[in-house]
Order: sequence, then structure tokens, then C-alpha cells
Amino acid sequence: MNPEFRDAVYQIVAAIPPGHVSSYGAVAKQAGFPRHARFVGRLMSQLPKDTRLPWHRVLRSDRRIALVGTPAGEVQIQRLRDENVPVLSDRVPKHYFL
Repeated sequence: MNPEFRDAVYQIVAAIPPGHVSSYGAVAKQAGFPRHARFVGRLMSQLPKDTRLPWHRVLRSDRRIALVGTPAGEVQIQRLRDENVPVLSDRVPKHYFL
């Protein structure tokens, strides 16, 4: 994977403030690689378990948790709720998106 893309994605995700979320596609577009949302998802899935990068703030463009029903999805939901981001069913309200 392109190191420029990877580094840009990490910087963008790191800049998402607590209480807000973004989408894989929006992160890819901000990184200068529109239409590479799946690569953003792949990068997020390959992070080490002890990462400090707020991967949990990146969701699908339809505002849904991508990994709902999995242990990682449950961690993501709990982390979002800990930041006062409501997860209703498996979706985050639109006004929490940057």
C-alpha cells in the first residue's frame, strides 16, 4: 500500500475529535485518494490492538458500524458511546459526522 496514502489516512483519522465521526470514503477523499474507501477500511483493520489511533471514529458512509455483530464492532460501539456518540441500532446520527 502506498506509504503516502497510509500516512495521510493516519493523520486524518488522528485529527477526528472525540464526539465526532467520519466515513471511510471521506477519509480517503481528504487523503487525496477518492474512491479508495475500502483501502481505508483495510488500514483500520490492520492496526495493532493497542493502537492509540481513534479507528472507532470511522464508519461506513451510510452511518452504520461496519463490523456490527463482531467483537470489534462491539468495541467500536462502546468507544463511541464512551465519547457520547449515540449508536442507535447500528447507526450514528448524521449530525455527528464531520
